Amino acid sequence: MAERIITVGSAHGLHARPAKLFVEAVNGSGAKVKLTKEGGKTVDAGSILGVISLGIDHGDKIVLTTEADDAEAVLDDLAEILATDHDA
Repeated sequence: MAERIITVGSAHGLHARPAKLFVEAVNGSGAKVKLTKEGGKTVDAGSILGVISLGIDHGDKIVLTTEADDAEAVLDDLAEILATDHDA
């Protein structure tokens, strides 16, 4: 299992627009990815409702995990989306 810890870069957190971009990328990868807000619950990263339900704010640390064959590449792509400030 591959794991990545990312600090959320969007100035207003993982609200609807950046969450949509992230979930679309997860689903487009074909990988089953789990997202955990540090110290919180774990959700399916391919679920927009699950992702938004975590209430992820700017600067929060989140953990992504996957067992996909191309796990490192998948996590690299997803980490870039999460670290980018989509509110700039």
